[in-house]
Amino acid sequence: MTRRLDRDQMAARVAQDIPEGACVNLGIGLPTRIADFLPQGREILLQSENGLLGMGPAPDPGEEDWDLINAGKQAVTLLKGGAFFHHGDSFAMMRGGHIDICVLGAYQVSASGDIANWHTGQPDAIPAVGGAMDLAIGAKQTFVMMELLTRHGESKLVEKCTYPLTGLACVSRVYTDLAIFSVGAGGAAVIEMVEGMSIDKLRGLTGLDLSSAPSSANDLEPRSRA
Repeated sequence: MTRRLDRDQMAARVAQDIPEGACVNLGIGLPTRIADFLPQGREILLQSENGLLGMGPAPDPGEEDWDLINAGKQAVTLLKGGAFFHHGDSFAMMRGGHIDICVLGAYQVSASGDIANWHTGQPDAIPAVGGAMDLAIGAKQTFVMMELLTRHGESKLVEKCTYPLTGLACVSRVYTDLAIFSVGAGGAAVIEMVEGMSIDKLRGLTGLDLSSAPSSANDLEPRSRA
């Protein structure tokens, strides 16, 4: 039986891989949950393109300050030493290579690391590019957090993106509810899998000739809330 990770467990797993001292931008949607699971005692600076540095976890219900929001218009908290600044300065950080890691959601990611996350290309779809293009290219590392399959059972990890692209060859790692993948010039490889999953099953789900990354021996272990 396959043990699929829920969204909080996915966020907790990504949080484990963010190192001490990193300046990180969490994209709108699923990645914002990562803020609630960053390990206590590890200094990580969360940046938001609307002009915040030093965001903390989400406030408790009833404690929201709606003048303090992230780029997704969600209420956030500010850690001691956190700062507000101009929107333009925030984009200068992103475009100038000052963000160590960005974690984005995506409609599709290709085996070579291309990302599509701002438009499905459908005539009635509403585009939402935000700062994703700036982050995908400007951050030193781009991670993606997404469920592996669409509601119709189609893989979002693909050989070649069919949706309009956000960035080319910029994603290095993809965190999903079934496995973690490395992507790039050498193609897609499996780093970790949930209990009950196998590379052959993942090959069947994605249609990709997946290899096994060197550190693929460990199953994903959901992390409890920090």
